[in-house]
Amino acid sequence: MSATGDSQSFPTMIIPQGTEIKINANGQLSIKTPGNLVIQNSGNYSELESTNGSIRIEDNVSVEAVSVRAAQACFIQGTLTAWRVQAKKIALEDRAKAYIMMQECEQLELSKTSRLVGNFANEREIYLMLGKFSAQLKELPGSVDLNGGASTLQGRPAGAQTIPGNVAESSPLSRPLQDALAILEQEIARPDMDAQSKEALREVVFALRARNLQRAGLIYRDSFSELTTPSERLRSAYDLLDGHFRETKV
Repeated sequence: MSATGDSQSFPTMIIPQGTEIKINANGQLSIKTPGNLVIQNSGNYSELESTNGSIRIEDNVSVEAVSVRAAQACFIQGTLTAWRVQAKKIALEDRAKAYIMMQECEQLELSKTSRLVGNFANEREIYLMLGKFSAQLKELPGSVDLNGGASTLQGRPAGAQTIPGNVAESSPLSRPLQDALAILEQEIARPDMDAQSKEALREVVFALRARNLQRAGLIYRDSFSELTTPSERLRSAYDLLDGHFRETKV
């Protein structure tokens, strides 16, 4: 068979200089390339990154990825399910579907027939939203097929489903956390505290009361940053929380 015949029968794969391709412990592929990246096959990825160009997911292609990063744009023609997408522009073309928990972009373009689910700015927003609807979330199945709509329990009994970061810990709070909780409860009860500060601190209080230390450790810094005029007692509560979570690295 001639060289011309070969090129017509089989597509050529070119890996540009500087491209990094790895496989993690879970068997997920990670691709980092300096130029444009076009995904033409469905797959499950750890990271997809174009350091200087754009990423395109073509029509009839379904991609799952933990992280998608593009210096320029992320064009979606098929389906993308991702934890985080970072790009200057995210564009969903006709009939495209995107399930993105966190997205960071300067420009978002949606066609009339496309669909975008999820628009959180950071982990704190996710935890706050899940926390508000924890009772409803406990009724969800272990996993859901976003494309087919069918749910599966994966062998777990009803009521045994858990949501990451929403699991109460049975062990009692340490003394610093008990003291911090007591201060926060007293400060929230002050009539002169503004509503924004109360709402921010209330989320930390809920997490501590539920012994959900993972959630508390993720949100307490952002919550305290929303305080307009923190009192000395609130500063001491922050120091107690910060000392505990820095030591335990939660």
